[in-house]
Amino acid sequence: MSDYAVVDPATGETVAEYDTFTDAQIQDAIARASEGARAWAALSVADRAAAVRRAAALHRERRDALAATIVREMGKPLEAALGEVDFSADIIEYYADNAEAITRDQPIEILGEGSAVIRRAPLGVLFGIMPWNFPTYQVARFAGPNLVIGNAIILKHAPQCPESAAALEEIFRDAGLPEGAYVNVYATNEQAATIIADPRVQGVSVTGSERAGSAVAALAGQHLKKVALELGGSDPFIVLSADDLDAVVQAAVDARLDNNGQACNGAKRFIVVDGLYDEFLSKFSSAMEAAKVGHPLEEDTVLGPLSSLAAAERLQEQIDRAVEQGARLVVGGKRDGAYFPGTVLTDVTPEMDVYREELFGPAGVVYRVADEDEAVRLANDTPFGLGSYVFTTDAEQAQRVADRIEAGMVYVNIVLADSPELPFGGVKRSGTSRELGLLAADEFVNKKLIRVG
Repeated sequence: MSDYAVVDPATGETVAEYDTFTDAQIQDAIARASEGARAWAALSVADRAAAVRRAAALHRERRDALAATIVREMGKPLEAALGEVDFSADIIEYYADNAEAITRDQPIEILGEGSAVIRRAPLGVLFGIMPWNFPTYQVARFAGPNLVIGNAIILKHAPQCPESAAALEEIFRDAGLPEGAYVNVYATNEQAATIIADPRVQGVSVTGSERAGSAVAALAGQHLKKVALELGGSDPFIVLSADDLDAVVQAAVDARLDNNGQACNGAKRFIVVDGLYDEFLSKFSSAMEAAKVGHPLEEDTVLGPLSSLAAAERLQEQIDRAVEQGARLVVGGKRDGAYFPGTVLTDVTPEMDVYREELFGPAGVVYRVADEDEAVRLANDTPFGLGSYVFTTDAEQAQRVADRIEAGMVYVNIVLADSPELPFGGVKRSGTSRELGLLAADEFVNKKLIRVG
């Protein structure tokens, strides 16, 4: 079987296979991107924005086909796939709408005579390495700002998303981008290393695991390339007080089961003060157990299959090992092929592997804490630092806890609130950069000083 294949996780059927590029095709892709970068950067900002806006419109026109592809490739329920395509279109359109603001000169008040500005210019060719969990959204948040800036993109999608990869390349081509401004490659890891090393490539962005991020960062550093990393997370969901515990529990379930539990910024560790712990655990476990597992095309399905049989097997191994080491399995925990039910663990201690691991699937760990201080200590006792969630009725406490949490994002009394204008990213082993919002447009740009005497 080819490295690039669509294997429907709901059935295990290999739907389609795509040939991995030859080394000659990789060199041709780099050459086309290098030429395309010059042609794309030479266009006016308005013309680039117009093409990017057409790409957003094409996402909406091809919404049903893109969503069906996502379901086949990684198994999320159809409604979630449709929502992903809609959000992707919104993100791309946001950058088209803000193209002038992104590229506008930034005057500097100087101490001497004359003037000085920072002018944002494209770097050239960028290499994006994308994951499988959000086949269109991940590409949109990388491609949107960088195309508006004037960079060209070589895109290596996850091997299980070749159909999405081809469809997205077609969208950007049909939107009117010049040849080479957006190039899809079906590359091996070795060929990806070749692309990173090539002097025509100016930067690399990877969204994926710690292992992938570490490998890419090492290569990028070796070749003196700018690198952006968006990696894993084990986000805390802290419950300190509640007027409506049922609503908090529902938010916790939504934050854990989104995308079949396969979101890097999904809530994974539920940290609850002693006075609310027993009731929260009871209601949360019942709701997790009740989440319907089924075929992703069925209307009432909450949890489709995980992205692959291998993904379900990895999660099963983590759960089994946690129980062997002394954790208590409250509900769930037994896969059926690639399908995995809502799962809850308790009694996890720092000596257990699962205490510091990311559970990438519909499984969460619930912790009991005495007070705010213990909650913050536990929240921060992780190698990750992506997102976090704080639920409290005390506004001052919310701000105080938000300041103390070691994470790139803090959401207070709200979940699933990502939006194109809000920056996304983390600290520690969760990454080094920001995507979405205007901050994303500063990752791969030459902030050129122009000083006039």
